[in-house]
Amino acid sequence: MEIIPENGVAMDSFRRFRRLVLAVAVIALLVVATLPAVRSTPFGLPVIIDRKMTLDESFAAVASRVPGFGGMYLQGNVLMVYLTNPSQQAAAVGAIQTVFGPDRIPAAGVQILPARYGFTQLAAWHSRMVGLFNLPGVILTDIDEKTNQLKVGVATAWSASAVGARLTQYGIPRDAVRIVPMQPFVQTAALRDQIRPIEGGIQIAFSMFLCTQGFNGVRAGVNGFVVNSHCTDVQGQNTGTQHYQPTVGNGNLIGQEIADPAYTLDKCPLSLIGHLCRYSDSAYSQRDAGVTADQGFIARTDGVNTGSLTISGQFRIVSEGASTVGQTVNKVGRTTGWTSGQVTDTCVDVLVLGSLDAEICQDIVSAKVGAGDSGSPVFAITSGNDVELRGILWGGNLDGTVFVYSPIANIERADE
Repeated sequence: MEIIPENGVAMDSFRRFRRLVLAVAVIALLVVATLPAVRSTPFGLPVIIDRKMTLDESFAAVASRVPGFGGMYLQGNVLMVYLTNPSQQAAAVGAIQTVFGPDRIPAAGVQILPARYGFTQLAAWHSRMVGLFNLPGVILTDIDEKTNQLKVGVATAWSASAVGARLTQYGIPRDAVRIVPMQPFVQTAALRDQIRPIEGGIQIAFSMFLCTQGFNGVRAGVNGFVVNSHCTDVQGQNTGTQHYQPTVGNGNLIGQEIADPAYTLDKCPLSLIGHLCRYSDSAYSQRDAGVTADQGFIARTDGVNTGSLTISGQFRIVSEGASTVGQTVNKVGRTTGWTSGQVTDTCVDVLVLGSLDAEICQDIVSAKVGAGDSGSPVFAITSGNDVELRGILWGGNLDGTVFVYSPIANIERADE
């Protein structure tokens, strides 16, 4: 779906002084699939955008220009770039700027790392690896741009052994793959006062569950907001779920679901058998006519990584973009409030614990999350309270130290 979050144009930061933020449901997946992407503009007009590329597709575009390109990540303020041939540095920098824009090269410049594998080769092997999801205990697969290898996340020692044997069958060199023990990701639905106008990061409710509102936007000329697909009555199906804020009750209705694309086989990699896939855990709810909204704003609590749910102002969405491994991103959710941490993995294919659903090309962040944070807007701070929207959170690991989110480019895909 193409969902264009509207940029904030006016700020009334203190009129909700000390109200509790109820916005983000942490360990659940809620996607706005199949909705056209809505991006906010200073005038609140819908802007239809072209199909967005996933991060791996963007890396492949760089590799098509420079075959020795093996991936890149951010370390401090330096962009670390893998090349099989270091003499291609100038060509690689030019290709990165062409694909990602000139701003992707940071002030401290680029450092070249020796690559064993080109990204095109890693991508070809990765396409064979999706069959690993048919093994019990396999959680995710990834092209790991930080190590110039592939990565497989597993829950048990048996899974690790089975993966090793299967890699041989697939013809993938064992030294090209890291098998990493990790906790599975689970869906959950848990700031909490009534907030008007509505804004990203506050608590919403449906049926008997609580989640977090993602961001306000405009889809095909319809005012509304993005939530997780799993924060609806039926994930991956438009059933007209009614969303309330902060709780289900008379006078609290804020919108009704109008778009929630199905999880389908055709979105899965060819060898991923027995699962249904999407690129985002998202859905779109049309805002009720009597409800006001702050387009382009996210609730800001009075402290980061403190657990506070007290609203002290707002973040203003001024742009949207993709994350790079090593960057710091933030989220605001109804359970754990405003938390911040480093992006550890990008464009990872993830299986949801206890489900046949797979989320394709998701990003992972080392930061606190909790049940009910599902739907939390994920963003990077660009200056002061101005932020770049990166996506919406849908899940987390069992101990609440890592969260996973659907990138904004995935939400805005035409097939979402």
